[in-house]
Amino acid sequence: MTDLSKTGHVEAPGGGAGADDPLARGLGVPQIVFMVVAAAAPLGLVAGGVPLAFALSGSPGMPLYFALSTVLLLVFAVGFTRMAGRVRDAGAFYAYVQAGLGRIPGLSAATLALFSYTLLLVGVNAYVGVATTNVIERYAGVTSPWWVWALVSLAVIAFLGHRDIELSAKVLGAVLVLESLLLLVLDFGILGRGGAHGLTAEPLLPPIAGTGSLGLGVMFAVFGFIGFEATAVFRSEAKDPDVTVPRATYVAILAIGAFYSFTVWAIVVGAGVDAVVGAAQADPEGLVLALTRSYVGSVWADAMQLLLVTSQFACVLAFHNVVTRYQFALSRAGVLPAPLGVVHPRHRAPSASSAVASAVAFVTTLVVAALGLDPIGDLYAWFSGAATLGIVLLMAATSLAVIGFFRRAGGRPPVGRTVVAPAVAFLALACVVCLVVANFPLLVGTLTGAWVMGGLVALSAAAGAVQALVLRARRPAVYERL
Repeated sequence: MTDLSKTGHVEAPGGGAGADDPLARGLGVPQIVFMVVAAAAPLGLVAGGVPLAFALSGSPGMPLYFALSTVLLLVFAVGFTRMAGRVRDAGAFYAYVQAGLGRIPGLSAATLALFSYTLLLVGVNAYVGVATTNVIERYAGVTSPWWVWALVSLAVIAFLGHRDIELSAKVLGAVLVLESLLLLVLDFGILGRGGAHGLTAEPLLPPIAGTGSLGLGVMFAVFGFIGFEATAVFRSEAKDPDVTVPRATYVAILAIGAFYSFTVWAIVVGAGVDAVVGAAQADPEGLVLALTRSYVGSVWADAMQLLLVTSQFACVLAFHNVVTRYQFALSRAGVLPAPLGVVHPRHRAPSASSAVASAVAFVTTLVVAALGLDPIGDLYAWFSGAATLGIVLLMAATSLAVIGFFRRAGGRPPVGRTVVAPAVAFLALACVVCLVVANFPLLVGTLTGAWVMGGLVALSAAAGAVQALVLRARRPAVYERL
């Protein structure tokens, strides 16, 4: 690793991202933003996650909570993007934690990140299987197992992951545009007809926070942004990464935050401020579809149900790309087997790493199906809840790492960007971690699931620390390269 006391930069093992990087594809801000915003699955979150958030938080203030979360993540991005220009490694969270807090915490962050994103890959893909089954049953009258379509989804993703990242970017961009346009049709349909009781700013005003559970509302809102941080994971494929990654990060946060705040506000207005919580508790799965039928017609509601499948598929593809690139970065650092760090000579993609990620998801899905577990109540709920805890922990650790890195780097870095903003972000994210832990059984679905998945999150982080200690004792050359 480069001596940061002399250069103020840390290069990736084998060199930083640049024109000679084997993954270099010249991706610009739009392509990276498409990939990370697709991971947020706007339609999936609005149609599935937001009604659940209304129902469990008991508050119509979700638009305000999304706005507050946008501000929080913009503050987090101040230090995050500062690190992106100094730590020239596509490992994102783990690379930043390692540069700021040391090799042992860094490798602990690496295994936690890889575990968390793999959970999201498998869990959301189960949702794809269920959503596809529901669509086929509704429109064709044919009943089929959810796991068949989940495996078909993984097969298509394996094909896309094997090939040039630009193909994935085009697929994600097309899906994202379609689902965003559909939601905007709903939004403006509600606004055009004045909502249930006229347009009102009440869901965005501070007093609304006094209704229901503020903690649960903020927790669900932060979950809606999961995936935005993957801008740094695509550093190797970015055009001028020192500029592209920070810009893409800010654009992604603002795009997600503005879109969700506006759309969720429209949903509250459409259902009625006093009625939206009750409607969500009565029928969380059907709330947004019912509003769509009421305000813009059944054709749009049918289109929404179809696009819900493609929205979640895009989300899985985005997480697959993130897992693939984490494995690739760890392989190039000497932590994972060398074949995972091989770049396909024609597609210029980490195709071997992609194949392993697909195989893990494929086997896990088959095991869940063989055990007869519920794909939503068990697999999706448990995995997405645990991943949320893992990623928020990584964000909090990254904020601390920013402060540690720039204290050691020397020079006179701006205090606001390297101390104040990261410290504020750490304190806020620490509060979110406490909220997630306190409500973990609710987030996961069962007390048993909370203990099982919480234990696995802790073990995944501990595994990285143990591996770092083993490398330091048995393979010091690899340890020093981290």
